[in-house]
Amino acid sequence: MARPDITAVRTLTDGELTEQINGIRRELFELRFQQATRRLEHPHRFKQARIKLAHLLSVQKERQRSTAS
Repeated sequence: MARPDITAVRTLTDGELTEQINGIRRELFELRFQQATRRLEHPHRFKQARIKLAHLLSVQKERQRSTAS
């Protein structure tokens, strides 16, 4: 599966960005919970979620730095 393009993340508004970050963090929590209770069916979702979260946090940090300058 191809990784998502970060340019799509850059088109999001600040509110959408924050909302998606919270959603991915919630998803990672649920995946860890499923793993602990041995109900995890798709372990590859961990990597996908971490990559998506990294993209979102990178764009958020870029915006914070650009407004601080």
